[in-house]
Amino acid sequence: MKKIVFTILIMCMHFGFSQENQAFFSKADAFFKTYVSNGRVNYKAIKENPASLDELISLAANSKVSTSNAKEYQAFYINAYNVAVIKGIVTKYPVKSPLDIKGFFDKNTYTLGGKKITLNDVENVLLRKNFPKEARFHFVLVCAGLGCPPIISEAYTPDLLEKQLQRQAVKALNNPSFIKVKGNKVQLSQIFEWYKEDFTHEGNEITYINKFRKEPLPVKAKVSYYPYNWSLNKVK
Repeated sequence: MKKIVFTILIMCMHFGFSQENQAFFSKADAFFKTYVSNGRVNYKAIKENPASLDELISLAANSKVSTSNAKEYQAFYINAYNVAVIKGIVTKYPVKSPLDIKGFFDKNTYTLGGKKITLNDVENVLLRKNFPKEARFHFVLVCAGLGCPPIISEAYTPDLLEKQLQRQAVKALNNPSFIKVKGNKVQLSQIFEWYKEDFTHEGNEITYINKFRKEPLPVKAKVSYYPYNWSLNKVK
């Protein structure tokens, strides 16, 4: 038994995983499996029994990650963002939209990875700034609005992250409700308007989207953006 425990500890040290980080990924996975269904969150149930959410927030506060281990860093902050969003909603629940909560994205702070930061800091400073060519973040960071790609009922983990990012990008960009096609006209989520620079490193938005499409969009499609749906992504 001692030999097994020692081996696990050596593996964690080798991959740069601390005990807090391992616990965070494991507890986050259980939390999302319990409270997320079909891309929606059961905020009411979490509000009634917030112990697991509070434990996750505490673990996220004490975890430490570094960009030198990019997959662990990215997976941690993706989960931390989604957990913090849920915490922000649950604190004020019931609400109809995250925008009903003053300072939800840019003022209200959470301690994540030992840093006191806002949701915008996680997305724009810790993730987008450090990994400027990874636009797939936009398909896994879930802002609590129905306009976002759906939250998943599992945690993002370092070993599965590449598959998870790819899967969610393919799912979003082939969803006719997210990418609306009518002949030569294509309506895109405002995500593509707000973060245009993330999707145009190798051409325009159509070039980027077609890397993931089963049926490519017309190269010279007329692009417009439909209004974002900020209604809360709560379980019906």
